[in-house]
Amino acid sequence: MAKKEEILKIVSAKLRRILEQSQIDYECLQELRLRTNEPFILLYAGGEYFMSESGRLLRQAKEGYIVTANDVKETLEYISSFSLYAYEDEIRQGFITVQGGHRIGLAGKVILEQGKVKSVKHISFINIRMSHEKKGCGAGILPYIYENDRICHTLIISPPGCGKTTLLRDIVRLVSNGDEIHPGISVGVVDERSEIGACYLGIPQNDVGMRTDVLDCCPKAEGMLMMIRSMSPVVIAVDEIGKREDIEALAYVMNCGCQIIATVHGSSIEDIKNKPILRKLVEEKMFKRFVVLAGGKMPGQVETIFDERGSVLFANKLPA
Repeated sequence: MAKKEEILKIVSAKLRRILEQSQIDYECLQELRLRTNEPFILLYAGGEYFMSESGRLLRQAKEGYIVTANDVKETLEYISSFSLYAYEDEIRQGFITVQGGHRIGLAGKVILEQGKVKSVKHISFINIRMSHEKKGCGAGILPYIYENDRICHTLIISPPGCGKTTLLRDIVRLVSNGDEIHPGISVGVVDERSEIGACYLGIPQNDVGMRTDVLDCCPKAEGMLMMIRSMSPVVIAVDEIGKREDIEALAYVMNCGCQIIATVHGSSIEDIKNKPILRKLVEEKMFKRFVVLAGGKMPGQVETIFDERGSVLFANKLPA
């Protein structure tokens, strides 16, 4: 199913009519923002736009369509197939993944039970985040993260929004499928935020490769141990490590002989070393490869690749 149809079937009838009149390219659509009694906002082709009732993209909010409470209610009904209760576990985490791998962020009144989030009610804010794959973006990196026909422990360092998850997903796909040089290997993905595989009813909507198993919506530290115990992966992939328990689980997995490909927020190796919890990753040479992404409008653009000694293996001459 094309992205356009996947989105039109989950928004309210009014928003559907508006979008049907528009001429937007859904491959360039990043987010749809619905906030009750506020303008309908799109993140599109790298910019923020409002949309008129006739489907025109606007830079100013003045003539933009105002989202109603009924728009939000009706959209929630379509997203949950008229049964929010069936998605209670997902809602507790703040998002639902729908067909096509699109992630629906939800916000409203949080209900707590013994200090933990039990559910979210009176949902008045919806963020429809489009799923986009960029197949092939990891191909140029593979020669640098293989050593003696074995994947190295690899850490992808990236500022927010620079394509680290997109790059990680494609590396997983390539490693899992294999090629004429390297045979495919078993990969375990611990997808805490449902962004790598973007599973819908347990099935990845993104292509993560034929030899990949996915633990969806599972905490990273617990999920890595579960993968080791149950699925015997050669490689485990995780997105956005950062907690102390993540680092402890990484060390355990590495000691079990399983290779790790992970991502972390940061701008450089020095930036990682300045964060107390993450410093160990560099100082104890837990990773053998560090892939640093460049900030900018090209998701997944690699700036530098280092080995564990800090030697530069690859440097991209980026435009000034």
